[in-house]
Amino acid sequence: MHDFTPLNASSGEVAALIEQMRRQEDAHRRVLAEQALLQAEHARLQTVLTQRETALKHAECRNQALIFELAHLRRLRYGVKSEALNAHQRALFEEGLEADIAACEARIEQEQPELIRPHRTRAGRQPLPEHLPRIEHRHEPAFCHCGQCGQTLVKIGEDISEQLDVEPARFFVHRHIRPQYACRHCETVTAAPIPPAIIDGGLAAPGLLAWVAISKYADHLPLHRLMQIAARDGVTLSISTLAQWIGRVGVALQPLADRLTERLRQQRILHADETPVEQLDPGSGKTLKAYLWAYRSTPMSADPPIIVFDDQTGRAGHHARAFLDGWQGQLMVDDYGGYKALFREGRVIELACMAHARRTFHELHKAQAHPIAFEALQHIARIYAIEQRGRELDIAARAALRRDEAQPLLAEFKAWLDSTRLSVASNSAIAKAIDYS
Repeated sequence: MHDFTPLNASSGEVAALIEQMRRQEDAHRRVLAEQALLQAEHARLQTVLTQRETALKHAECRNQALIFELAHLRRLRYGVKSEALNAHQRALFEEGLEADIAACEARIEQEQPELIRPHRTRAGRQPLPEHLPRIEHRHEPAFCHCGQCGQTLVKIGEDISEQLDVEPARFFVHRHIRPQYACRHCETVTAAPIPPAIIDGGLAAPGLLAWVAISKYADHLPLHRLMQIAARDGVTLSISTLAQWIGRVGVALQPLADRLTERLRQQRILHADETPVEQLDPGSGKTLKAYLWAYRSTPMSADPPIIVFDDQTGRAGHHARAFLDGWQGQLMVDDYGGYKALFREGRVIELACMAHARRTFHELHKAQAHPIAFEALQHIARIYAIEQRGRELDIAARAALRRDEAQPLLAEFKAWLDSTRLSVASNSAIAKAIDYS
């Protein structure tokens, strides 16, 4: 049993204590309410901060993407096309600048007196190709007697110098004469057959057709310029006539294109890519976007290289399936989805193109000097160095080199990509480059 000692307190003191306790409880409830409000405000502010951080990251990614796109477009329009890390190329205007300097120096030499003209040491000059025909011009002295004593001069040697010249395209006419012979006895007429021609009864000889085709497709001269070149020699060739000739040449070369396609499909490794081209829409006066699908044999093949272009109206994957119908082998392409159906069928094995993966990092490096992109380029450069060493090897030696040296570097590159991807923003340009690789 506990003994309780009664508290000697008046009723007033008890009431005061009760009031004090009530006030403390009210204050405690107010503190709890304020704390709840502060916690709610903190949660709200934390949400706002998270949202703003997310928006800021999104804006930074968008800003990086826009900077990258702007730099890429500027480089496409104004910059060099090389993707080398250490490109040493002259500016486009330097060719004209050198020509102007040479012209000024020649003018200065002409205006200086002969006796005080300084001797110029010429830089080393490449010899002219031996396969070019030589036209000799012999320059004999005006007199065969010594100008000092009058004795007959004796040849002791020759001073030979060479100049490179060019003969511009020269138009001329083939005149075919076919005598007609008749038999007086049976009254039959005989003549030599008409020589075969690409265009039966046409005006253009094979040499002229070849000149038009090479000028347009190899030298990239539009038809109206060819018309102007011919007009300088007094030859009238309309654009419509030149266009018709190009079409007839294409028809004549179709068997060659078919044979090249046949030989190409015999290869077990092919490269493919597609590029948009502007194509006139007959009758509408407008241009449409068509696509040139390019297929080529591997540069590593010992056979002569084969490149075939397939002109199509679109980029749909069925164009590639139609061209490669029945073909089996390994196809190196980019990541365009139009080729995926070929790989799903199982008869075509996909080979990923390292050049396309490298290009995304190279563009980032050029646009922003991105350190991660530069590190990726260094990984790829080490792999490329091995490929360069194996270029002259046979297939077995090249495969062994890749297995022993390139495969470990590829595994190292893959591990680096996986670990680096975890530390970059998902929507950033560098993340997209890593995901592509």
